[in-house]
Amino acid sequence: MDRKSLLILAAAFALLLAWMPLTNKLFPPKVLPPQATNAVVAAPSSTTPPIQTETKPKEFQGNTSFRAESVGKLVKEELLTLENENARYVFTSTGGGLKQVLLKKYPESVAGKDAKKENLANLNRKAPIPALSLMGPDSLIGDGVYQLVKVDSNTIRAEKTLPNGLLITKEYQLSTNYLVKFNLKFENHTKQPIQVPAREIIIGTATPMGVQDEAMYLGLDWYNGSGAEHITESWFANRTLGCFPGQVRTEYSAGASNVVWASVHNQFFTMIAVPQTPAERVISRQIPLAAPTKEEIGTQSSALLQPIGYQTSLGYNEVTVPPNQIFITPMEVFAGPKEYNLLARLEKEMDLVMGFDGFIGFFAKSLLLSLNGLHALGFGYGLAIIIITIAIKLIFWPLSASSTRSMKRMQKLQPQMKAIQDKYKDEPAKMQSKLSEFMKENKINPVAGCLPMIIQIPVFFGFYRMLQAAIELRGASFLWASDLSSPDTIAVVAGFPINPFPLLMGATMLWQAQLTPASPGIDASQQRIMKYMPLMMMVFLYNFSAGLTIYWTVQNLLSIAQMKLTRDKAATEPTVPATRNSKKS
Repeated sequence: MDRKSLLILAAAFALLLAWMPLTNKLFPPKVLPPQATNAVVAAPSSTTPPIQTETKPKEFQGNTSFRAESVGKLVKEELLTLENENARYVFTSTGGGLKQVLLKKYPESVAGKDAKKENLANLNRKAPIPALSLMGPDSLIGDGVYQLVKVDSNTIRAEKTLPNGLLITKEYQLSTNYLVKFNLKFENHTKQPIQVPAREIIIGTATPMGVQDEAMYLGLDWYNGSGAEHITESWFANRTLGCFPGQVRTEYSAGASNVVWASVHNQFFTMIAVPQTPAERVISRQIPLAAPTKEEIGTQSSALLQPIGYQTSLGYNEVTVPPNQIFITPMEVFAGPKEYNLLARLEKEMDLVMGFDGFIGFFAKSLLLSLNGLHALGFGYGLAIIIITIAIKLIFWPLSASSTRSMKRMQKLQPQMKAIQDKYKDEPAKMQSKLSEFMKENKINPVAGCLPMIIQIPVFFGFYRMLQAAIELRGASFLWASDLSSPDTIAVVAGFPINPFPLLMGATMLWQAQLTPASPGIDASQQRIMKYMPLMMMVFLYNFSAGLTIYWTVQNLLSIAQMKLTRDKAATEPTVPATRNSKKS
């Protein structure tokens, strides 16, 4: 390879290395058009009749002067806990909210020497405001202190009375499948109507599960009845072309009385609020989180030292509660793992929080269901990935074999094609016509080499999206990889991780490139560059999940085997000489 080619290759590698941390891009979503207004229905209490208040189709009246229910450090915080077989729920008198949810079946971390298996996955971890707190003006928030009462082993009530006589009650009742039934009540026991101002109910805060969690996986989702919107860190970062710094966004707001549900999430866990009647708006704010302690950082040099979170809430317009009446906002809250089989059983398309919508989502969902099916038969997830890769290759084997034969014939016929090009170099249209006739007679498809790659692209991105969200692969081991959803790092040398699977993938890609016939019209220096281009893919995927690089490595090995099986057959096939075409002219 000459010096110029080496410089070009080195520049391409440098560009990829700089590009890697900035690859996650998401353009701002389109604003949804206004839809029909939904009625917000007040439920009855045991002593008062119900009311019904219709929400007017107007702009949500929330504003930045809102504050959340919180109290100063001088007020002693009271905590009460409810527990079932799935989780431990910790409630606080500060805002009468849900301070944290500890998931019993999932450790906080699954990989690394510093992982503490006894620490449970903690939703709303280090969030400054409890989930299901209120945000609003001072007249609604007051001092933010609630009285907690444990009604029974599955129910907790938090209540406080405002100076205007309005009683605010929050009731929590544990249900199945990680669900909690939540009722927010505004009770007017006075003789005058009381106006409840515009307010927000905080769903929770998307926070990293640990100090090494990627901020790119944090975000929110919401569903309008026909489709879901997925907002992540990159939307708030607002980078130009996905990589160059832009004007940072600090708040997201959307919806038009059509928020069927909204959620906050990190990579593998989520909190979803599903109001009985759609909310007016969904609002999310980027907030700073407390820095990790030295004990939490340990020896993890890549720890997030300045973590951020995304506090998300449902917005509601003002409502008037008549004397001796009660206004209730009922909802269900899911706080648990992003496990597809679990979420798919729930109502209102809550499984869309997995991100398995759209064209690529179809492949992600299909691959996950296939993996789970093989796992149910006793196969480990690593072996299941290999089996699925082999099955996909067998399905498209005829197409890939035809492509390989076509490329080999094209390589063999290069001298004759070059002769046609030289003969008609002054007549471009005629040259293209003669080349087309020649390739047709010799069964050469100029785009055949691209078809297998095009077919692999949706499968590849399907694997990528699945591994971003499916908790089934979290902590699944294969060979030296202890977590298929993370890089298979076996050591760190001078701050650089050693990941064997991407290295194997790069080696197989180089091998495959050496066996791939050259495309026509490419000079020798370009051909040499193309043969080393796979190294760029290795750099690009170096810190991706082990499951993804296992798939790509096995795919490469199968392609190499197929190329070796088909190239000899292609070499023995007869060809039509170029002179026949010349005589026709």
